Amino acid sequence: MQVICYGDSNTYGYDPRSWIGGRYEPDSRWVDILAAETGWNLCNMGQNGREIPTSSPTFPPDTDLLILMLGTNDLLQGRSPEDAVEKLEHFLSQLPLDRDQILLIAPPPMTLGDWVPSHQLIDHSQTFARSCQALAERLGIPFVDAGNWNITLAYDGVHFTPQGHRAFAHRLLEVLAT
Repeated sequence: MQVICYGDSNTYGYDPRSWIGGRYEPDSRWVDILAAETGWNLCNMGQNGREIPTSSPTFPPDTDLLILMLGTNDLLQGRSPEDAVEKLEHFLSQLPLDRDQILLIAPPPMTLGDWVPSHQLIDHSQTFARSCQALAERLGIPFVDAGNWNITLAYDGVHFTPQGHRAFAHRLLEVLAT
C-alpha cells in the first residue's frame, strides 16, 4: 500500500530539543512507526513550519491513502480557526484523490508552553478541531480528532514528545484497522 503522510513538523518528526531542525530517531517518529508496524510504503511529506498550502502538491498516481494533518502553524501565525478551516477546504477541494483515499486528522490541541503563551491559542486549536470534523463530515472525508488521544506534547506546547509520537502511531493503527 502506498501512503503519503502530509503535514507539518509533527509529521516530519521534529525534535524540539534540537537547535537546527533535527528529528527524533525513526523509532520515535509516528510515520516510521506506522511503516514498521504495517509494512506499507510510507512517504513522509512532513515539513517544519508548513501551513495549509494554497495549492495541491503533486502526489504519485499510485497513492492509496493520504494522511493529512495540518493547521497548527496557521493558528500560530495568527490565522483564526475559521480562516484556517476555509483554507483547508480550498486545499482539500484541489486534491486529485477520491474522498475515501484521504484521512483528515485534526492535530492535538496545543498546551501552554514556550510557543503557546495564551489560552486563546489552546481555544483556537480546539475550535479548529471541531471545525475540521464538521468540514470532513460535509465533504464525506474520513476524519479523526487526535485531541482525543492524549498525545504528550513537549515543553513548547506544540510538538509531540517521543512518547507522544508512539501513542499517536498506535492510536492511528487502531483507526486504520477498522
